Amino acid sequence: MNKNFNGQSGKISKVLLILAVALLVVIVIVYIVIRMAVTKNSETSLTNPSVTEKPEPPKPVYEATIGDVRFLFESARDMGNILKASSSYEQDLTTTEKFIKVVIGAQNKGKNNLPQYAWDIGNIVDSDGRNFVPDSRAYYFLPRPDMCGSILKPEFKPTPCMKIYEVSRLSTNLKIEVKVGDSKKQTVFIDLKVTR
Repeated sequence: MNKNFNGQSGKISKVLLILAVALLVVIVIVYIVIRMAVTKNSETSLTNPSVTEKPEPPKPVYEATIGDVRFLFESARDMGNILKASSSYEQDLTTTEKFIKVVIGAQNKGKNNLPQYAWDIGNIVDSDGRNFVPDSRAYYFLPRPDMCGSILKPEFKPTPCMKIYEVSRLSTNLKIEVKVGDSKKQTVFIDLKVTR
């Protein structure tokens, strides 16, 4: 009787040992699968940000350098829809939209003088890609002498360039083109912070 009991107890121990090893293998496999799934999900979330995350809007750029010329935003002022003449031989300028007076400074960071007309400011562009050229009718409302494109001496204070533009009231996120060069002009855009 004792012999039978020892035989059964040996069989039970072997079965329990096999079950324990099988359970351990299953636990290791489940752990590995879960670990791989978590790693894959974290990699996916890094490469594909979720739809709810909004990217930060780009920060405004108020300064740019092209070659030796450093351009600085100085001011942009909404002048309304009428530019009042300051003398009797001038006429008021009116528009159905708005006039914006822009001042951009240019500074020579090089070692030699930059010749006259080697730099300038160009058109204003809005967030919808609309271009607004300087208003040629605003000639009498600009300072004399016109400093735009003047000779830039090395490391002098920035030379102000002022222009007036007729811009749509619907235009937002305005940028102005700044440029350097003669035949092969290099251009960059600077953001405008328009005040009233």
